[in-house]
Amino acid sequence: MRLALIHIVQETNDFNPVLTTLSDFEAFGLYEGEEIARHFGEIGQIGGHYAAVKESGLAVETVPIIRAWAVAGGRISREAFDFFQAKIRAGLETVGPIDGLVLHLHGACAAEGIDDVEGEQAELCRRILGPDVPILLGLDHHANVTQKIMANCTAIVGHRTQPHDVFDTGKVGTEVLLRILTEKCKPVMAWRKIPLLSHQEQFLTSKGPMKIWFDRARALEADRRVLQASNYPMQPWLDVAEGGWSTIVVTDGDQALAEKLADELADLAWSMRDDFQVREAVSVDDAVRKADAAERGMIVLSDTGDTVFGGAAGDSNLLLESMLRLGIRNKALIPLISPQAVATLTAAGEGAEVTLPLGGDAATAFFKPLTVTGRVRKLGNGAIPLKFNHQTEVDMGRVAVFDVGPVTLLISELRGVAGNVPDVYEAFGIDLADYKMAVLKTASNFQYFDRIASGLVRADTRGPGQSDVFTLPWQRIPRPVYPLETISDWRAHSSQPGAGTS
Repeated sequence: MRLALIHIVQETNDFNPVLTTLSDFEAFGLYEGEEIARHFGEIGQIGGHYAAVKESGLAVETVPIIRAWAVAGGRISREAFDFFQAKIRAGLETVGPIDGLVLHLHGACAAEGIDDVEGEQAELCRRILGPDVPILLGLDHHANVTQKIMANCTAIVGHRTQPHDVFDTGKVGTEVLLRILTEKCKPVMAWRKIPLLSHQEQFLTSKGPMKIWFDRARALEADRRVLQASNYPMQPWLDVAEGGWSTIVVTDGDQALAEKLADELADLAWSMRDDFQVREAVSVDDAVRKADAAERGMIVLSDTGDTVFGGAAGDSNLLLESMLRLGIRNKALIPLISPQAVATLTAAGEGAEVTLPLGGDAATAFFKPLTVTGRVRKLGNGAIPLKFNHQTEVDMGRVAVFDVGPVTLLISELRGVAGNVPDVYEAFGIDLADYKMAVLKTASNFQYFDRIASGLVRADTRGPGQSDVFTLPWQRIPRPVYPLETISDWRAHSSQPGAGTS
């Protein structure tokens, strides 16, 4: 049995004006052919695929074609889109006969002039492979499911948790594909499109309404006829023509059951629509005061509006400004992405005292530069080793460690993982035990700081990833959509309502 493997992942934030280019993918490594198994055969979504193959005991040859991953950001450039289309085409046209395709995409990727990147990629795969080769699509559960995605894939699986367990998704997906190929399953899919948005403050699947929704999907899978039930609370900052939440049910030949269960999951999400809107973040100043006054550290300060893991540009200075103005008593860590600042500090050299503007270089609609004076502690560049669920290292470009009063800034040239993983601080000799506060540029992926954090405070910051979805400059998302408009019957405004009734 021969399975081809393609992994191309990026999550788009339409309110970040900075394009994601091939260099952003290269920072995390672009790999082709057998290099993919050597680097990712035991980690991430690809590692999950290989684990499923091994556990199956079947004679399976995996033919990896391309692996490309970039941290979330603005739309990918047309050059990057065309590059990946060419790689997909060349790979599938030369791979020889295959029994199935394992296709790992994100689902919320848009490009210059193209809303539905994954739909285009899936359609290209189907066009080359023909109608009979099964395509198993693995998606991030923040995907935006579209007509084109559904029309070109045999079965679809999604992340089952937030924070994401990408290894699990890769393993589950390949297990489903192997069932299709060896048990002669006849997968059929039903899906619903829900005119719903929500910020990410209620996105964790360990509690609240998201746990209820995702637990129900897992319960449905207890029925052997259900190959997969997956929910897709679309990431909140994708402004596209088919935008909105979705749910998909895949069954073995039972279309009526798939339709019934898709209705159930969609209705359940809709019944909790107001619960998803509950806000927990506090004002910037209150967040800083609360973290500074905590009895023990370290306290994670979530910069919700500048969530780099949600595609923001990483150039917010709002928490920095508050800390300096309020005169915090304890030390704090803040990441910042600013090629201009890194260039200035690198030119000044280690030990130099520098006055310069910080922040607001990219998302100028949200942030303005703040002039500060500080001292360059350390400069560096190159690959940084990581304990990260996607890979083992990342290129952050040139990096400057810059001390401004009680605040230590890790300023990077490239996006990398910002400061969301402790390893990047430790790589530059920063002792995390010296700090009371760490600003994480993420709205939900705090897990990498679990070993050292003793508390979490969400700051209600503005920015491309802000919780306030009402004031974002929406242009393309289908309207009406809840909560931007008041809707009582989701089916009346859905492009994929099914035949059920609320």
